Amino acid sequence: MQRIIVIGGGAAGYFGAIAAAEANPASQIMILERGAEVLGKVRISGGGRCNLTHNCPNPQDLIKFYPRGSRELLGPFHRFGPTDTIAWFGQRGVATKTESDGRMFPVTDDSGTIVHCLQENALKLGIRVRTQVSVSEIIPPETTDATWTVKSGDDVFSADKLLLTSGSNPRVWDMLAGLGHRIIAPVPSLFTFQIHHPILEGLSGISVPLAQVQIEGRKLQAAGPLLITHKGVSGPAVLRLSAWGARDLAEVNHQFSLKINWLGEKSATQALEMLHAQKRIEAKKAVANACPFDLPNRLWKQLVTSAEIPETTKWADLNKTSLQALHLFVSQTTLPVSGKNTFKEEFVTAGGVDLKEVDFKRFESKIHPGLFFAGEVLNIDAITGGFNFQAAWTGGWIAGQAMAELSPA
Repeated sequence: MQRIIVIGGGAAGYFGAIAAAEANPASQIMILERGAEVLGKVRISGGGRCNLTHNCPNPQDLIKFYPRGSRELLGPFHRFGPTDTIAWFGQRGVATKTESDGRMFPVTDDSGTIVHCLQENALKLGIRVRTQVSVSEIIPPETTDATWTVKSGDDVFSADKLLLTSGSNPRVWDMLAGLGHRIIAPVPSLFTFQIHHPILEGLSGISVPLAQVQIEGRKLQAAGPLLITHKGVSGPAVLRLSAWGARDLAEVNHQFSLKINWLGEKSATQALEMLHAQKRIEAKKAVANACPFDLPNRLWKQLVTSAEIPETTKWADLNKTSLQALHLFVSQTTLPVSGKNTFKEEFVTAGGVDLKEVDFKRFESKIHPGLFFAGEVLNIDAITGGFNFQAAWTGGWIAGQAMAELSPA
């Protein structure tokens, strides 16, 4: 009987264990979780609703949401992508829905639905789950017919195949480094920007439908909705920038200058033309009360004040210097970022097992046959929107299928 051990009781671990058990029911499979409960991230994701994937069936489009791992995931997404994920859960009684931004959730809006589905199917397949088991040592087989040894305190486990889905666990990464794997040092990804500046005072809760953000002095930029918070700025535009710039921003200790074009895709030239047109058309109106752009009133008034334009100034009386100052604040407000904030309950890292050392046809180590990886233990991460979960489902399913294959006698 083939024995499989999965280290990590999260999304990728459960999915890998279930995939292996369904492909080879004769396998003896056990999940080891260091925490008191399993599927912790699944429970809290999406505000407790579980954003389990994204409505993006084309792998070529899907990989664009992964700052690290896009090239390696292209083939795997062809084998098991978002459509397959939805079908998998649907076949097991979980109905899903797609929201306007493409995120997909169970129709119950309850992450417990996903947790129950995974746990129930694991139970039916005879998969053993042990919690509060902290792995202290991983010993590879000395010969081709030997087994893997996993130690936890006084407990010793043996396995023919080993799947690591331990997430961002430094202790496991250290063990893997001891086994000869190169570990890319982890840095935070998917975070919001901490900014304390007068221009944002009193604007908490205001959102802009489309803004463009850029790191001053670098080519890093992103566009999308932007949200002003009591701590700084957030929203899809900021999160995309934090994901793609994870390593660059870590190098400067998350302290840098951020340029914001509040008009999104409109260029500085277009913005200036619209300001001149407003000066002609709305000459008798106060600048603070007649915004030519699709911006929240409070934000517009703050930009006008920042340009040192008195509240009663009419468009007709706006001189060239003041108009240029207003143009600068609208098209490239520059703010000092003093640090980062975690995005909601999520904490994603860029880092992990070097992707060059993994066979992505099987999610298996190129150094140690029989050792598999899935989820955030790998140097793969994505922006928010269900993409990190999709990488976990895909990696877990492919690794599970590969582990189910019987080793040659």
